[in-house]
Amino acid sequence: MSGNIQLLSDTLERTRSENRAALIAYLPAGFPTVDGGIDAVKAVIAGGADVVEIGLPHSDPVLDGPVIQTADDIALRGGVKIADVMRTVREAHEATGAPVLVMTYWNPIDRYGVERFTAELAEAGGAGCILPDLPVQESALWREQAEKQGLATVFVVAPSSKDERLATITAAGSGFVYAASLMGVTGTRESVGAQAQDLVRRTRATTALPVCVGLGVSNAVQAKEVAAFADGVIVGSAFVQRLLDAPDAAAGLDAVRALAGELAEGVRRSGTSA
Repeated sequence: MSGNIQLLSDTLERTRSENRAALIAYLPAGFPTVDGGIDAVKAVIAGGADVVEIGLPHSDPVLDGPVIQTADDIALRGGVKIADVMRTVREAHEATGAPVLVMTYWNPIDRYGVERFTAELAEAGGAGCILPDLPVQESALWREQAEKQGLATVFVVAPSSKDERLATITAAGSGFVYAASLMGVTGTRESVGAQAQDLVRRTRATTALPVCVGLGVSNAVQAKEVAAFADGVIVGSAFVQRLLDAPDAAAGLDAVRALAGELAEGVRRSGTSA
């Protein structure tokens, strides 16, 4: 089976044709349990998410703030394995038809084996991988195998990235570009800074790939703000916090489904400026 990079591209093209941004939800695999995590992914898509990122829990998630670190810790203490991540991708995609990516640090893939990881992700129906800590200069093997398997390679750019560096990163990427709205880790913020809009503008000058903004968005107002200048709005910590706050599993699913609906309404209230 080939990966679903084309489904990802088609989905982002569809949302652009609807004059809106895509809603991209992030949830870690294995949280609160493997089956519970799969149910949560189905719930956010039912609520209105267009694309889902499945986090591969890591003991030292340097990009992730305390909320996602807490979820990762719960998943790891529950014994989550890469096989569980692949099962989450498979069952979420098969149940919804939505594009599903994995977001992971590089070390687990390096230890697991690039060829094995990409083959299994494609076989599971995955659309690609987001790799926040893989330097472009060291990504040739990954990109070769990802392209062979029909998977997107999504790199992360930051406000600190110089224009020349942006061009190098976007030339090597595929699927979309993940633009970090600020310097720091994931988590909800009072506001999403103007530097995110400037980063999207500078990134678009280097590529035709969609540019999607993550870090800091937690409500419909912020989603609307970001949707006005980005191709996609990425939300993670707010979904995880709803699950952490829920008194039981059913309430957690209701909460993330409702949040996805609010955010989806936000991205639809404002067309992109592309």
